[in-house]
Amino acid sequence: MKRIVITACTAALAWTQPVSGEPSLSDVAARTELRAIHSLTLTDRQSLTGDKSGKPATIAGELRLPRGATGRLPAVVLLHGSGGVNGGHEFWAKHFNAMGMATLIIDSFSGRGLVSTSTNQGLLGRYNMIVDAYRGLDMLAAHPRIDGSRVAVMGFSRGGQSALYSSLKRFQQNWGQGNRFAAHIPLYASCSATLIGDTELTGAPVRQHHGAADDYVTVAPCREYFKRLRAAGNDVELIEYPGAPHSYDNPLGARPPRLSKGSESTRDCTLREEPMGVIVNTATGKPFTYKDDCIRRDPHLGYHEASANATRAAVKAFLRTTFRLE
Repeated sequence: MKRIVITACTAALAWTQPVSGEPSLSDVAARTELRAIHSLTLTDRQSLTGDKSGKPATIAGELRLPRGATGRLPAVVLLHGSGGVNGGHEFWAKHFNAMGMATLIIDSFSGRGLVSTSTNQGLLGRYNMIVDAYRGLDMLAAHPRIDGSRVAVMGFSRGGQSALYSSLKRFQQNWGQGNRFAAHIPLYASCSATLIGDTELTGAPVRQHHGAADDYVTVAPCREYFKRLRAAGNDVELIEYPGAPHSYDNPLGARPPRLSKGSESTRDCTLREEPMGVIVNTATGKPFTYKDDCIRRDPHLGYHEASANATRAAVKAFLRTTFRLE
């Protein structure tokens, strides 16, 4: 645990120091707790089937309690992408803290000995962070300062996929231990895989935000998926931003977008779960691997200010309504 705590502290302190001048009191949480979260490291088959015989893993969560807030608080769980926790996630946490909400940034990598999966996505199962999210929710639901009925999950890229699919009943039943998220906010999540029962949601609303110019995780498969979700009567919305690349909300990102050399993308893959627990590449009819011909490399990452501002405004308005904030 010592390595995890040092990593989390360093990341938090680095972000609180602006480029120039002194830190602002508005940027400082009333209380920060570094929490151990007990999870599992699972294969895709194990995550998909609810097999709990995976390897135990202790990961870290940074819980920030806002200043001036009293009583039991709503909270947002934040799930990072393939590059791990970065300052952009801390930026979101501070926005939510300023609204009177607690935040839990989960680091799914450090406790598993990982730094990044960008150039080797097979280092961690595609759906493993769903389990991490629910373990974080369980911890929050037991916390005396948190209202367990008002916890949202927000994720980015790989974490966005987990924020999206954690809305499925099958995952909530397998991994939720009786708890469920009140809202799901995926950013640029992959919808390249059609899962069994993927239109049967828990009933919590889903709001996905995606850049139309994203060549890392393309939005087209999500358009079709969200049509199916709406047809099934679910409360979902896909919001697209013209000209926005992958990771467009991160103010520390490149302007213009830069090449993410060697990063693996499934943008040209069409995947399907058949049978339960097996992800098949529909082009080959065989189980999918990251060595398949559909894998592409060298996508782009970058900040798109107008889209980032619009996303922040939309997410804040959504949470104010969902959590009945003043």
